Amino acid sequence: MDTTDASAVSGLDLRYPGDAGFDEARTVWNAMVDHRPALVVRCREAGDVVAALALARREGLEIGVRCGGHSVVGHGVPDGGLMIDLTPMGAVRVDPERKRAWAQGGALLGALDRATQPHGLATTAGNVSHTGVGGLTLGGGMGWLARQYGLACDNVVSYEVVTAAGEVVRASADERPDLYWALRGGGGNFGVVTEFEFRLHDVGTRALSVGLDFPVGDAASAAFRWRDLSAYAPRQATYTASVHDGVATLGFVWVGDPDEGRAHARELDALDALGSPTDRRIEELSYLDLQTREDTTEGHALRRYWKGHYFRELPDAALEALLSHGPDVRAGLQAYGGAIAEVPDDETAFSQRDVRFEYVVAASWTDPDDDEDRIAAARTSATLLEPFASGVYVNVLGDDGADGVRRAYPPEKLARLAAVKRTYDPDNVFHLNQNIPPAAA
Repeated sequence: MDTTDASAVSGLDLRYPGDAGFDEARTVWNAMVDHRPALVVRCREAGDVVAALALARREGLEIGVRCGGHSVVGHGVPDGGLMIDLTPMGAVRVDPERKRAWAQGGALLGALDRATQPHGLATTAGNVSHTGVGGLTLGGGMGWLARQYGLACDNVVSYEVVTAAGEVVRASADERPDLYWALRGGGGNFGVVTEFEFRLHDVGTRALSVGLDFPVGDAASAAFRWRDLSAYAPRQATYTASVHDGVATLGFVWVGDPDEGRAHARELDALDALGSPTDRRIEELSYLDLQTREDTTEGHALRRYWKGHYFRELPDAALEALLSHGPDVRAGLQAYGGAIAEVPDDETAFSQRDVRFEYVVAASWTDPDDDEDRIAAARTSATLLEPFASGVYVNVLGDDGADGVRRAYPPEKLARLAAVKRTYDPDNVFHLNQNIPPAAA
């Protein structure tokens, strides 16, 4: 394209291959992604997004939208296209009296937490602070507060959205309720969200993490008991399990009064009678520390692959399959229920609120020569659990394509989403995502 003409568009901050900052902008969390856009538009306000969309459509360029860059397949970085880079739009403002927060479209979860925690407030956010607010929330948004207060999408009061037609609109329960419904779990299919208004909650600033380690060969009985205890856990507790390098870790994360969390931890004492833990950890930490403890110090240097499932039930055979995972992957479970399940299913695009557990198996490595083996290991591990699965969380879909989307949403939800897509993006301009094509006219 003619770079002289493009540079004159609305004073946009454009970066071309070879420009300072271009490679930094196109580098995302998965080092396997090495896409090269034709140009990057660094947006600082909704008007920049409008101009970037107009430029892309005029030049016939595919559009990708980058926030945190955590799409495992690199949807935010269009190869040969125009990347709308929202990272300059990272501000968060808080009104502690009204218990509201406004996060720009490029904000990271850590910025949201750091802005709200000085007031003892928070809203549901994911477990890695350098994740983008946008990608997480648009897909649903699981986090440590979800069993108490619902998913991230359940706590959005309104969205500011730039549509495919370049119109800046507001979506809420009262304004464009069809779009508001679709944005709560339907992913990035319907426009570029430039601001989220969140409802905040009094959560305090403290948390507790509890974990018991067992050799995987001796962990089955303890895992069965852990699963049974999770069904009766208080909402402050999110039960977790993981398997890695021959060790099964069973426990929970508690957000709230640590003393109450310690009292609940005594329920896990029964696990000791069912096996021999090699380690037992009860760690009190701040909520901010909890929200950053799973951050990756390697940044964007690792190659990554993952697969996921949802489970409405978790029979003994499923846990036995979990415990048989190989050494080259990390497999984990996180409990749902509580406030997540209380939202009526038809109230949001997010689906399968009746699941009990989310499962993710992930591999990370550095040597490109290991790509085939590590991806195969993750797929094999996911296949072990597939017979027990009831669906999948859209935010963990990677290279699953249309089949994955059909696992994330039931047919009636997909039909409704496709109708909203036809209204707001009839040409499927926003298709670099877990795509929902527009319904036929």
